[in-house]
Amino acid sequence: MPTRGGVVVSGAVEGLIDEAVLRGLLTHVGAAVGAVHGKHGKDDLRHGLRGYNSAARWAPWVVLVDLNRDEACAPPLRRLWLPDPAPGMCFRIVVRKIEAWLLADRERIARFLGVPLSRVPPSPEAVDDPKQLMVELARRSRRREIREDMVPRPGSGRQVGPAYTSRLVEFVERHWRPGVAARSADSLRRCLKRLDQLVRGRPPRSPSARSSR
Repeated sequence: MPTRGGVVVSGAVEGLIDEAVLRGLLTHVGAAVGAVHGKHGKDDLRHGLRGYNSAARWAPWVVLVDLNRDEACAPPLRRLWLPDPAPGMCFRIVVRKIEAWLLADRERIARFLGVPLSRVPPSPEAVDDPKQLMVELARRSRRREIREDMVPRPGSGRQVGPAYTSRLVEFVERHWRPGVAARSADSLRRCLKRLDQLVRGRPPRSPSARSSR
């Protein structure tokens, strides 16, 4: 059996924030980060999923996709996208957006954004639009640079500010604690559990454990 540090896990994600999160998760469970594919949106990720799943027959893979409002809960989306995940596939649905997993580390995100802890919800997966909430928190920030970078400028027609992505990548790489966040985000907790199984070389207990519930 390979050692924890020697297991290389490849992955695929929707975007750059998701990539930073994926790298943080793999580091957290003691895996080596392999190639990370996708990063061109949800449609592109789905287009490549069959190939990623085929590769996961021979080596560990993780694919993260946002639930958004596509379904009421994760299982229908999982069955639609990947009804038969390969043994080495960790296919996880983020409830509802990747920002929810970042908000789940409440103390660190409040400090990073410069807002009171009380403004960060204790159950971020219950938030209908975590990205919008992240922008609204940034709008209330005591730090001018956070407001300028993360909040869309009037008349821009954009949902987020000009450096929204780079700021959240910075947060993930420097401050985010996956283990702490997992206590408040069940989809993250399940993801970490499955990744740990992959790294340790243990198969899931049942077929349903190979994909997000």
